[in-house]
Amino acid sequence: MAVAVAAKVPDRKDLTGPALRTFFRIADAWNLKEQEQMRLLGLESRSTFQSWKRGAVAALSKDALERISYVMGIYKALHILLPKTADQWVRKPNKAEPFGGRSALDRMMSGNVADLYVVRQYVDGQRG
Repeated sequence: MAVAVAAKVPDRKDLTGPALRTFFRIADAWNLKEQEQMRLLGLESRSTFQSWKRGAVAALSKDALERISYVMGIYKALHILLPKTADQWVRKPNKAEPFGGRSALDRMMSGNVADLYVVRQYVDGQRG
């Protein structure tokens, strides 16, 4: 008789390290300045940002994980849509409705999670 073993659902602590490592790799690919990275993460404190960059954080907040999740989704969708120019796309002016001639990064820099969501919805919509 086989015994079913329930898979452990990852909690915020389990997700923190991989999420931050992935975020900082994307930030490098997009050539994000420190201030831009802080804005995407919803941080105001440079010392907190530096701690996160060193991995010195036990567990990210739900908000920070949500923000990183949107950034990861945008990154992945762009690499599917635009394999050669994905990382440059975020800084290019865009006439599409959600951007109004500004870049996707400009939209994401508002500091609002909702704007990350809008950009994610847009690139997912382009993917079909």
